[in-house]
Amino acid sequence: MKRTQAGFTLIELAIVLVIIGLLLGGVLKGQELINSAKAKSIASDFKNAQIFIYGYQDKFKALPGDDAGVVAHVAGTLATGGTVGNARIEGAWNLEDGTSESALFWQHVRLAGFSTGPTLVNDPNYYPRNADNGRIGVQSVTGFNTITGMTGLYVVCSDNIAGRLVKQIDINMDDGNTATGSLRALGTGTAGANTNAITTATIDDGSPYTVCMTF
Repeated sequence: MKRTQAGFTLIELAIVLVIIGLLLGGVLKGQELINSAKAKSIASDFKNAQIFIYGYQDKFKALPGDDAGVVAHVAGTLATGGTVGNARIEGAWNLEDGTSESALFWQHVRLAGFSTGPTLVNDPNYYPRNADNGRIGVQSVTGFNTITGMTGLYVVCSDNIAGRLVKQIDINMDDGNTATGSLRALGTGTAGANTNAITTATIDDGSPYTVCMTF
């Protein structure tokens, strides 16, 4: 008996290819939406830092982390790693010593009701993280040595941000060039040595970066 070998017709193959194309398009679109959501979340982190500082300052006439009257104001801890009451948030933005002004900044703004999160400095979740699980921190520009040439009173930094998000954030919040303006970027691991920011053209989409914004 002669057997006929069956195979896919051109129409069936076309249908399969269309389905694959739709699935790939959906995956890419989904990834695009995730990246957009992360960029918006990180941008909100930068904006919120300004709200925390100015809100606390308006309410208590002092800076969070540097407030000499913090015990009376919000029952917080008095900083021991800086000169309290000198109108500066001292200590590096990424310090996690639980005593510096930049570290106690988060306790003060949370106890004051401006932000949510743990208020005990020894809580493993005390120091905030961004949407890419990078550290978020605030300090005064005086004493800031992460990126050279930045001016203003305060700086908020966030690390471990993917290059594709860095570009999007700078376009939405600044001048579109990660080497100039109030928002600048460095490759993660190169911060802390008075380094010049890198240009947008040299940023790799998949590599992590530290982004800082002054205000």
